[in-house]
Amino acid sequence: MKQVLQNLRSGDLEVVDVPCPRVAAGHLLVQTSASLISAGTERSLVEFSKASLIQKARQQPDRVKQVLDKIKSDGLMPTLEAVFARLDQPLPLGYCNAGRVLEVGEGVRGYEVGQRVVSNGSHAEIVHVPKNLCAPIPDAVPDHHAAFTVLASIGLQGVRLTQPTLGESVVVYGLGLVGLLTVQLLVASGARVCGIDLDPGRLELAERFGAFPVNASDTDPVAAAKRFSGVDGVDAVLITASAKNDAIVHQSAEMSRKRGRIVLVGVVNLDLKRADFYEKELSFQVSCSYGPGRYDAVYEQGGHDYPLPYVRWTEGRNLQAILESMASKRLDVEPLVSSRIPHAEASRAYELLTTDKSQLGIVLDYPYESVDLKREVNAEPSVKTQGTGQASIALIGAGGFAQRVLLPEIQRAGGRLVGVASAGGVNATHAARKFGAAHCFSDYHDVLAREDINTVFITTRHHQHAPMIVSALEAGKHVFVEKPIAIDQRGLDDVRRAFESAKDCLLTVGFNRRFSPHAVKMRELLSNRVGPVCATVLINAGQIPPDHWSQDPVVGGGRILGEGCHWIDLLRYLIGSSIRRVTTSMIGKNTSSPTRNDHVVIALEFADGSLGTLQYFSNGPKDFPKERMDVFCDNRALHLNNFRTLIGYGYSGFRHLKLWRQNKGHRTEVHTFLERVESGGVLPIPADELWNVSQATLAAQESTDSGQPVEVL
Repeated sequence: MKQVLQNLRSGDLEVVDVPCPRVAAGHLLVQTSASLISAGTERSLVEFSKASLIQKARQQPDRVKQVLDKIKSDGLMPTLEAVFARLDQPLPLGYCNAGRVLEVGEGVRGYEVGQRVVSNGSHAEIVHVPKNLCAPIPDAVPDHHAAFTVLASIGLQGVRLTQPTLGESVVVYGLGLVGLLTVQLLVASGARVCGIDLDPGRLELAERFGAFPVNASDTDPVAAAKRFSGVDGVDAVLITASAKNDAIVHQSAEMSRKRGRIVLVGVVNLDLKRADFYEKELSFQVSCSYGPGRYDAVYEQGGHDYPLPYVRWTEGRNLQAILESMASKRLDVEPLVSSRIPHAEASRAYELLTTDKSQLGIVLDYPYESVDLKREVNAEPSVKTQGTGQASIALIGAGGFAQRVLLPEIQRAGGRLVGVASAGGVNATHAARKFGAAHCFSDYHDVLAREDINTVFITTRHHQHAPMIVSALEAGKHVFVEKPIAIDQRGLDDVRRAFESAKDCLLTVGFNRRFSPHAVKMRELLSNRVGPVCATVLINAGQIPPDHWSQDPVVGGGRILGEGCHWIDLLRYLIGSSIRRVTTSMIGKNTSSPTRNDHVVIALEFADGSLGTLQYFSNGPKDFPKERMDVFCDNRALHLNNFRTLIGYGYSGFRHLKLWRQNKGHRTEVHTFLERVESGGVLPIPADELWNVSQATLAAQESTDSGQPVEVL
């Protein structure tokens, strides 16, 4: 299928052939018939992508601060690599889509194949969308009109927050697409509407839709709005404009009556003046996109609707309301259609968008014909050379870490990258083209079925690791999986059985820190110890929002299972003895907090009497080192600082090991694994250590739940 992608670093816009997604539970697979280019949002993205790096930085000062903090903790070069990799990721454009259902996912009710629907799908021939972000299209509404539904819902949510009553005077400040749609919705509600803009053509449309037009370029908008109100100011102002100053908010306050309402739908500077709001007791609210449910993963991705008696208008029900308004002719979008351009000519559409400011609604039309749901497509790699080693590799899961770290190391090691898979297909296509793979996939089962692939790297979300490992081992593939192996006991048991049944298949986990030069040196210095070890690891983990997928106990497993395993493995490697008992303590008394695992102390007791402590905290400053470790043994000590500096105390012949940049062992880890794939030999990480570390990590999670020590079997 063809999809429109924007490169934020180079500014290149392409219509790219990507594999079709596989329908997931709670989702629909939709063949697009029409999609609308959002003139404001997408014009801004295109202009941002074409800006220089300095201009990009000036436009996003908050991101610049994040970069500076990362430089302090990780160093200059790793930070720049991460920034450039992020900018290099292709961005799917579009979020206003209409089409016909091709497949219905498990658990979806109320939809059937062939039914016309709207969604927030991108500019692609086939889109994969959650059921709560879809709505059926009435027969009376043509597809190219239905494509306006999402943008109109943004305006509708602003109207709902404004709460206009019959006869009230309401100003719509900014008459772009959303503003003109908002004008019609307000008129339909019985409000008296004043539209303010600089563009004569848009003002003419607003007047046609029933608004009183005010041209801010030749008229004082405050005075005009007050005259329009007929009293001492307007009842409400809906700001649907985009501006880089606070003049619009200030003027909105000036034109409002006492105790008036201001709702921000657009994007303007919010350097609010207290006097503007204090003297009139004005209310100010920012509207969130399509309505309640937006950015709530439980609602959008999980498919759990809010009960109607308590949340009358969700984003999904707002979509339905807009479509009903179109069907009853209360909302007319035909005058807003400036151009209709074939999807294959999307580049021309975006050129028109950025060069002709008079354009409002640019609709992309798609040919309606039977489609081949190809979940494998041939890539057009920019890298022509390929490795010559015996490891023929596929990557399953092509996120930022995989593309920034693993794929470059696979390339350096001489591995032959045959294919890349990702659920949506976009990341797989980009990675395949960038790193020289001939094939890209959206279904990992197709990867495992290929005989020309003998090795897979799995870098998906954590809950998928165990079943994917099992399937790969059963297919006779060597497996490298990013940590963790599994997020529950059943998954770990399944992997262990599959590995023990597999013949000549290697399995390793992305415990890269044990391969760092610092860890190798520490292991060497501890190899001739006499007494037990006392080791402490301090992790300044940084905060992750509680709604991030890694915090979800079902998907990510939480931070102990998803990240804590790294340092449990490092302690296991350095001490060289099995973990036998795990005890944890957590911050605070609220056992229901979703982020209690972000602040945890894990105490490990080893079979040889050694002790290891992992202090994993997320409430530290960003400029403090992320990883520190102290090891005491035989009246000697080692201090590791952020995998850049290792200092020895009491060791004859060793004082320090300093590197100019961090080295967390990724290169040695990948190269060692591929070398073993090609030449055979023992596992890069012994199997008994993999099971022991994984079991100890599960025990740590169990201990946080029970509050009791847990024996590791």
